[in-house]
Amino acid sequence: MPLNLPDKLPAIELLKEENIFVIDSSRASTQDIRPLKIVILNLMPLKITTETDLVRLLSNTPLQLEISFMKLKSHTSKNTPVEHMKTFYRDFDLMRDEKYDGMIITGAPVEQMPYEDVNYWEEITTIFDWASTHVTSTLYICWAAQAGLYHFYGVPKYPLDKKMFGIFRHRINVQGLPIFRGFDDEFFVPHSRHTEIRREDILKVKDLTLLAESDDSGVYMAMARNGREFFITGHSEYSPYTLDTEYKRDLGKGLDIEMPQNYYKDDNPDNAPLVRWRGHANLLFSNWLNYYVYQETPFDINEIR
Repeated sequence: MPLNLPDKLPAIELLKEENIFVIDSSRASTQDIRPLKIVILNLMPLKITTETDLVRLLSNTPLQLEISFMKLKSHTSKNTPVEHMKTFYRDFDLMRDEKYDGMIITGAPVEQMPYEDVNYWEEITTIFDWASTHVTSTLYICWAAQAGLYHFYGVPKYPLDKKMFGIFRHRINVQGLPIFRGFDDEFFVPHSRHTEIRREDILKVKDLTLLAESDDSGVYMAMARNGREFFITGHSEYSPYTLDTEYKRDLGKGLDIEMPQNYYKDDNPDNAPLVRWRGHANLLFSNWLNYYVYQETPFDINEIR
């Protein structure tokens, strides 16, 4: 089944070039099937890039998905054209009476600020609370994972001495869960962050399960409410050149940035990246959709609570 995306979303043409089957909402309306409703709260600065990365991964399933994009009323994106935001995104206030089978909340470039100093903290915590009763399963990614763990469970974040930047090896702590179906014993994930969550703080909370971690990059995934929430500190959705773009951007700004670890072939930034996380990323998103969204959501979406 294809993905049902808003008409004329830039990701449609970009992904068609990769032979990914997507259709716009006009064509989807003629198909006699209830698609799964997925809402994405995209807090990343480069909205179109993040949309494309997420849609690419969501396409790897036989399920039909109807994708919507949410935005914050209390924050205006400076890096995405106003026309794009008006065309494809809706304020939370306009969506709060709706229910969704799945939700993805992305990272945001505010991780070094105290949570309460973020100018949209009040609105986003309202959305977190709303999601817990209006969405079957939510993926919290990077800063959103830290913010969700802090808001719901009081888990603190800590500044790192240097940026966690590169591709890191991870292991699964809890075997047999559907979210890890098809995973190898070890898997790789991109990380790009200045703060961390610590395992001992996760383990103190009886309602949290630490699912996967890394000797080098620490906590990777925690779960709450049997999969109603997943908190993921890395960026499995990143495309091959995202870390390269970040690295060269920061070098261009004269920032003190180290080369991303385990990323370029032979650790030479003149070489192309060695992509080792794509298979895991596709499994992560397809397992989430198949087992925690599709199999758990009620046939009548209004029964979610």
